[in-house]
Amino acid sequence: MRFKLILSSVKADITDKIVDAAKAAGATGATIIPARGTGIHEAKTFFGLSLEAQTDIIMLLVEEHVVTKILDTIREAGEFHKPGTGIAFVLPIEQVVGLESQIEKFKEEVRESYF
Repeated sequence: MRFKLILSSVKADITDKIVDAAKAAGATGATIIPARGTGIHEAKTFFGLSLEAQTDIIMLLVEEHVVTKILDTIREAGEFHKPGTGIAFVLPIEQVVGLESQIEKFKEEVRESYF
């Protein structure tokens, strides 16, 4: 099996919406990392203090054959066509350990769907 890593940076208030959409599209789970960042527009300040919106990094380790479907779903659910809503990108994965039980479960599901 070949895997890819989908990373998506989104505003914290839409994280659950993105994760739910990704799962509906075939992702088996997600890791969410709280983050902050800077973009083309600097953070607003109030009395000299920076006000930065909380963002989350959503990590989805998925099988190669579902990447496009999940990425398209994330883009749609997060309304990424609107400025400042989020980004997502895909990285190749060379090796994976710790997914043996999930791989076996997937193989069983594939066998059951063919019989």
